[in-house]
Amino acid sequence: MTVPAPILDWGDLPDGTLAPTLDTLVLLNRDLRPGTDLSKLSRFGDDCWDLNPAIFEDHMSSTVVNFTLLPTELRIAAKFYVWQLLNHVEARAFRRAGAGRIAVRTVANAFLNGMKFALEWFAEQGVTEFCQVTDTLLDDYLAALLDDEVPLERCYRRLTEIRRLWAHRHILPSTMRLPDSPPWGGADTRDLLDRPYTTRANRTRRIGEPTMQMLLVWAIRFVEDFAEDILSAHAEYLDVHSRFPDGKKAGERPWAHRHRRGELEPRVVAYLQELERRGEGLPGRRRDDGQLEIAWTHLSAILSCSFAFKKTATGRLVLESGLPISEHIYLDAPATGLLDGRPWRENRITYQEAPQFARLLSTACFIVVAYLSGARAGDVLNLRRGCVEHDQATGLWLMTGLYFKGTVDQDGNKIPEGQVRPDPWVIIEPVARAIAALERLHPHQLLFPAKIEPFRRRSKRSKRLGEARNDQRIAADLAAFTTWVNAECGRRGRTDQIPDDNRGRLTASRFRRTLAWFIRRRPRGLIAASIQYGHAHTQMLQGYAGDYDSGFPDEYAFEEWLYRLECLAEDNQQLAEGEHVSGPAADTYRHRVTEAGRQFAGHVLTSERQARDLVGNPLLQVHHGRGMTCVLNPTTAACQLRGTIDDPLVTPDTDDCRPKCPNLARTDRDIEYVKHQVAELKEIVSDLLAPPIRHERERHELARLQAILDAHERDVQ
Repeated sequence: MTVPAPILDWGDLPDGTLAPTLDTLVLLNRDLRPGTDLSKLSRFGDDCWDLNPAIFEDHMSSTVVNFTLLPTELRIAAKFYVWQLLNHVEARAFRRAGAGRIAVRTVANAFLNGMKFALEWFAEQGVTEFCQVTDTLLDDYLAALLDDEVPLERCYRRLTEIRRLWAHRHILPSTMRLPDSPPWGGADTRDLLDRPYTTRANRTRRIGEPTMQMLLVWAIRFVEDFAEDILSAHAEYLDVHSRFPDGKKAGERPWAHRHRRGELEPRVVAYLQELERRGEGLPGRRRDDGQLEIAWTHLSAILSCSFAFKKTATGRLVLESGLPISEHIYLDAPATGLLDGRPWRENRITYQEAPQFARLLSTACFIVVAYLSGARAGDVLNLRRGCVEHDQATGLWLMTGLYFKGTVDQDGNKIPEGQVRPDPWVIIEPVARAIAALERLHPHQLLFPAKIEPFRRRSKRSKRLGEARNDQRIAADLAAFTTWVNAECGRRGRTDQIPDDNRGRLTASRFRRTLAWFIRRRPRGLIAASIQYGHAHTQMLQGYAGDYDSGFPDEYAFEEWLYRLECLAEDNQQLAEGEHVSGPAADTYRHRVTEAGRQFAGHVLTSERQARDLVGNPLLQVHHGRGMTCVLNPTTAACQLRGTIDDPLVTPDTDDCRPKCPNLARTDRDIEYVKHQVAELKEIVSDLLAPPIRHERERHELARLQAILDAHERDVQ
């Protein structure tokens, strides 16, 4: 039975609103990926719209809108509305998202995460046209969300889609317009729900410190110690596989009869002798019944001969060699990498393992690049070969690539194809080495392709057009990497496993947030192994991050904000418990700590850019060092500041603290550190055998520190 096509009668359309027909292209007014087959584009009459041709980010998952998920009575109206969001020039991004045109993926996410639920609920109330929705019905909708105890994030999304529908009433026909008055009287969502929702703070969890350190340790081991073995084995794997042309039987290979008479036999004999010398068996495979058999197809590929040679006298040499049949097919590439001075592999990599190790190496490279570059996960996944160069003049390694977030044209609309980053990321050498390994691992233009081996094909059912790995695939790869490392540690009795941080699965987006935390909390500490980032403030904040449009300084500012509040909370508690403070900036210290406690207690941030602005607040300019506290005033600071005086992220160099700086204050906690220094110096000064120059220097430093202790004690009295 044929279902009759619906009759499309849109009624009175506002000026500028187009009336789509069943055959109208869904992406009529959107930029499309180069090479898009226009004949395969979705049409308005389709129930499932493929939006992938308008998605340029290679790492994005498939993006579709499936209208069969909606109630039948509201489906046509929903199609018209979504089509207008995609194609109408006045369909704008909503509320605080900016003034630009709504992005294609935002439309798809809005449909799935908010619109679908709202329309289902309306249909249950008997609504067949949007114009039937009343203010009273909207109040009931809000009450239903609250009664059902819908999670806060979903509540926000489901209310947002009602507001979005109302905000676009001017481009819709009268039958699709919500009431003239704003939903819920224009009240803010946080007031309606009586709970604020901060997306950034709730979504991205940093990776725990022990987990991140071990994850990076093993990733660097793969790149620096195991990569050569894996690259050689994978290249050999690809070479062997290339001898099995798709669609051809073994006997039909173009090279199958190249051997002259008597030429193959000595080749086979030499191969068998080499296996015997290595103590290895014939390449084999295990049948479904559990029995081992010789992998003749693989042998014919290695020997570049016809598959039929197994039935010849030369083939009988193999059968009569006396060599056992192995479950594995070892590649010729040697295993030379070391792990703690010992070979990391007892045997060479097998044919079956080569693609698995290639994937592990690619994942290790992702960890190194994503974490140590500070680039967004999506920007990393869209990197292409040739993206790294070494600036001989400055000695810096530079990484260039596309970025997508925040790329807008002069009208404020997103540039879907992204833009080449005007200021390259400044990276450190381990990142450059990881990228060099990726460029040798495969021939793809993208560094992180979904399929590493060129012969592996995309599923015919997949609508996704991007060739890069997506977030879900990277998460699975990170899990596989962790599993392999921990299994290897268990097998070897090692104690450097990658621990679970009990904060959810490892995802690509967590690296960037973790880097910001490490820079702020461990500015002089080890990242992993022997890599230090004492240069982090200069390279990671200015080079890795570039300007504020890149987003990374805001990530850092958020961590800086949290860290300073934690310190101020402790400072405030210590003052309340009677901690004494001395030094020229003691009064300023007490004022800032007390006022900051009053002003910021219970403060909620709604964006990282807000955090960046708040970090510049004078009340937060309290920086703890070793044996001193800097109550920063950039105009009078005696040290070399990190950043310019007017930079909101300017910080003092507490390792370059000058004794006569007017910004100094010393708490009882600082004095405890000074006392420890004094004790050490007294022991050195009492050594009569110490060189005179050193003795005099340490005696002078001891006198300076003792004066600090005396001044602190006098102030207490």
